[in-house]
Amino acid sequence: MLPLTGVRILAVEQYGAGPFGTLYLANLGAEIIKVEDVSHGGDVSRSIGPYFVKGEKSDNKSLFFQGFNHNKRSLSLNLMTEEGQKILHKLIKTCDGLTGNLRGDVPEKLGITYKSLKSINRKIVCAHLTAFGRSGERAAWPGYDYPVQAEAGYFKLTGEPNGPPSRCGLSLVDLSTGVAMALALVSGLLSARKTGKGRDIDVSLFDNALYNLNYVAMWQLNAGHNQQRAPRSAHFSLTPCQLYTTKDDWIYVMCNKEKFWTELCEVIGQPGLTTDPRFSNFKVRLKNRDQLTEILDKILAEKTTEEWLTVFSGRVPTAPIYDVEQALANPFVTENGRIQSMLSDSGEEIKILAPSIRCDDEMPEFQRAPIMGEDNRSILTELGYSDAEITQLKDRGII
Repeated sequence: MLPLTGVRILAVEQYGAGPFGTLYLANLGAEIIKVEDVSHGGDVSRSIGPYFVKGEKSDNKSLFFQGFNHNKRSLSLNLMTEEGQKILHKLIKTCDGLTGNLRGDVPEKLGITYKSLKSINRKIVCAHLTAFGRSGERAAWPGYDYPVQAEAGYFKLTGEPNGPPSRCGLSLVDLSTGVAMALALVSGLLSARKTGKGRDIDVSLFDNALYNLNYVAMWQLNAGHNQQRAPRSAHFSLTPCQLYTTKDDWIYVMCNKEKFWTELCEVIGQPGLTTDPRFSNFKVRLKNRDQLTEILDKILAEKTTEEWLTVFSGRVPTAPIYDVEQALANPFVTENGRIQSMLSDSGEEIKILAPSIRCDDEMPEFQRAPIMGEDNRSILTELGYSDAEITQLKDRGII
């Protein structure tokens, strides 16, 4: 049994950050009921291209949407209506938690805060993922990953020193904040089960991005060091830890412990480098990094990347430089269950990545992402609505 089996979560979510967090919960066994605004066509990511499931004509054909929303149910619901609120309240009685990734001023307007729901379910935990928080001067501001990366300092830490400021290649702020939201919710659920009382719990894109600065922020706040970009994607203090050229390509070498530096020197046939006063410890290697780069480039150029990976295997932390296609074709990925699949309604195989959290050898059963409102009838029937009432709600635009 997966660890969150039996936990029911209402997710008022769209796009990436929130859905990524609840995807973690779904793959750990939680039932995720995705609430989508019927008056605005549901989750905006349903239409995101440019790639779609072949032969599929329904509103869940976007591969972007499938990636974030498989293993979930969908309830289309207009929460701005009185009847929509009644449905919400009936549903909240059956739920353990609620998540949302809306603009900071919206949760209160939609009545999805603990203050609004505690009289209905005292144990409900409401986890809010916003851009800048639910209070303060930016509460009503829209916010997204890339602008937050820019303001939180990421652009000036990424790329080559003589190049333009660069964002991270992935939406790391969205993704990491989604995971933080999932952790926040589960923490709230543990507390609620112990105390019998739920709560609001908050995480924002901006705060999470700032928190991710971690040791770089510590250096600035306490030592006055304003870290800038390092050449060849190097670590800011550990050396050697960067890209090096080989006979045919690049290789990444990371000697984050002195023992790996010693091992590297032995493997490449240059044990004398360990006693060279320019390279004898991390501090002096950082000071003389350019000289060390020249030396290692020259030595590593004697073999191909693949040959060096064989030499270094299990001894020195190294990696090839892959593009996405190469990364997914890596035998370490393909031969160890890291790619799974599910079926579309037309029988088309949709390949997906396996969850990064493994529970022994148990894997969730993967189901394609839902059509908007696909579970309306089953959910509302469970809440006591008759077929006639459900039809009437649909005709009135409530669901």
